[in-house]
Amino acid sequence: MSHATTELSEQAGAALPTHVAIIMDGNGRWAAQRNLPRVEGHRRGAESVRAVLRCASKLGIQHLTLYAFSVENWNRPKEEVNTLMKFLARYLKTEQQEMNQNNVRLRAIGQLDRLPKFVREQLDATIASLDQNTGTTLNLALSYGARTELVDAARAIATKAQSGEMAPADIDEQTLSDHLYTAGTPDPDLLIRTSGEMRVSNFLLWQISYAELVVTERLWPDFGEADFRAALEEFAARDRRFGKV
Repeated sequence: MSHATTELSEQAGAALPTHVAIIMDGNGRWAAQRNLPRVEGHRRGAESVRAVLRCASKLGIQHLTLYAFSVENWNRPKEEVNTLMKFLARYLKTEQQEMNQNNVRLRAIGQLDRLPKFVREQLDATIASLDQNTGTTLNLALSYGARTELVDAARAIATKAQSGEMAPADIDEQTLSDHLYTAGTPDPDLLIRTSGEMRVSNFLLWQISYAELVVTERLWPDFGEADFRAALEEFAARDRRFGKV
């Protein structure tokens, strides 16, 4: 990243995205390439989360949403899922102090009721402990799927329409946005995907309609502050027209 762009980002923030979303892909492949257990890839991936979150906080990015566990991930082998849940609970506990020092708030989106009780309890405790912070909001997408989110929103709206609380003719794009898990959060300006895969994997399908996409070949455990800054620099160079000339 050039010195001029770094200076612009840190001093003025004019070219920075308000909301960055990341599909953190490649933990398993990273571990396999090194003949390590998959959980080691997730452990190293947590270090990348720490580095990116520190950078986002330092630069003043308001929202960072990370795709941590999808609804499809429940279909993985039970032993791996159990290990991931234990790892998640430990991460939420051990990173609490780090996030607090960086003035980070924590939120979670997804079908959180599907998480094991011990994970939900730790998640709630960590969110509560960071609730008064005013810096970057870290949104963890847990047990998340965009199609599931849209179905849940449609059901909620249909229930209100059926009860007479809402007229079908009054339903518009804002109505749907207000019933998503992300209600109240601005849509992502930038979507980053690691590991080179060219797909969005059922992540924030409604919200990323006009997001700029940056795909990197780097596997998530190797993704660090320099890579994050490079993606921000690429975003700053884009001409965002939103369908206009």
